[in-house]
Amino acid sequence: MRYFVPLLLFLLTGTLLINACHSVDDKRKEVKPKPKLPELGTISALPLQYSSPANNPSTPEKIELGRLLFYDPILSGGKDVACATCHHPEFGYAESRELPIGVNGKGLGERRSFNKINDIPFTKRNAPTLLNIAFNGIDEKGNYIPEDAPMFWDNRAKGLEQQAMMPVSTLEEMRGHGFTETKIKGEIARRINNIPLYRKLFKEAFPNIITITDTTISQALAAFQRSLIANNSRFDRYMRGEKTALSGREINGMKLFISTGCARCHNGPMLSDFKPHVLGVVDNEKLLVSDSGYLQTYAFRTPTLRNMRFTRPYMHNGKIATLDNVMLFYEDLKGKPLPNPHVPKEQLDSLAVLLNVEFKDIDIIVEFLNTLNDEQYDKIIPVSVPSGLPVGGNIKN
Repeated sequence: MRYFVPLLLFLLTGTLLINACHSVDDKRKEVKPKPKLPELGTISALPLQYSSPANNPSTPEKIELGRLLFYDPILSGGKDVACATCHHPEFGYAESRELPIGVNGKGLGERRSFNKINDIPFTKRNAPTLLNIAFNGIDEKGNYIPEDAPMFWDNRAKGLEQQAMMPVSTLEEMRGHGFTETKIKGEIARRINNIPLYRKLFKEAFPNIITITDTTISQALAAFQRSLIANNSRFDRYMRGEKTALSGREINGMKLFISTGCARCHNGPMLSDFKPHVLGVVDNEKLLVSDSGYLQTYAFRTPTLRNMRFTRPYMHNGKIATLDNVMLFYEDLKGKPLPNPHVPKEQLDSLAVLLNVEFKDIDIIVEFLNTLNDEQYDKIIPVSVPSGLPVGGNIKN
């Protein structure tokens, strides 16, 4: 009996030690599950037809009226700049400058400059293309709501109808110093009401209106801009079943575009998720203050990648001149400090962090991006506009 108690204690201690060892081993064997990565994203062809809001159905009369308004500098405070000044068909309805010159300027594209006596700043951001703007907001399944379509680099407007007259109210874009922001729209409506040909054309496009207002002007402009479709690129034809539309190298470039993570943001038929993302692009030195973007977070909306052959330079402020340099910018995000000192590295968008662009893949990805161009878009410029002013504004040097 005197040996029983020590033996029992020895056996219990051994059991506890064995269980403890098993517990330690079990903990060592525990492997934390890796966080699930976001899906890579999908890309697809554009729809063959576009939709319009129920309260602004598209008609040929409305589109052609909108075209005249788009090219008529009567919409600007000083009657010197039109919508087409900074969104010209020669440049894919964008512009070939980093930052556009609106009022008090002359010339077109890279040849445009301010007049000698000038106190107007550059416009704040690069002029985005209007091609396929009808599909803004389209998701990976092809769903979109025209009246809710996100507009501008910071998504501050919804729908073309809301967007169309906003540049008219902006000092450096079209308004100038002659009118306040609250009075310019009324002034533009008054001017257009005073032109007999416009009254006739508005009555044909909007049979039920009594007088021309900034609302009907916006609706006509929106109808024209919505009609600017370029949806038959080689990429579109390939995705619709024409398998010879792309070369083997271009197909490989498309696969790399997806596998490297580019399509997490550049997805769907427009190759854009239309969401704001922080990338830390360097500020444009032509601006007096740093542009902090969406809700002052330095985020800017994902642009479409379509028709980029016509719409250089790139990014929200035009600071990257070529597609190759855009890809190099994304390659550098992996390790180098962000170019914009106002944006700390930890603020970089979480999807941008996951990008895995390698130098050796850049050329082939750019080859794929060039399959997204469609040169067969509406380039018709009116011979004259009802105001009698120069078509497109003061665009001749």
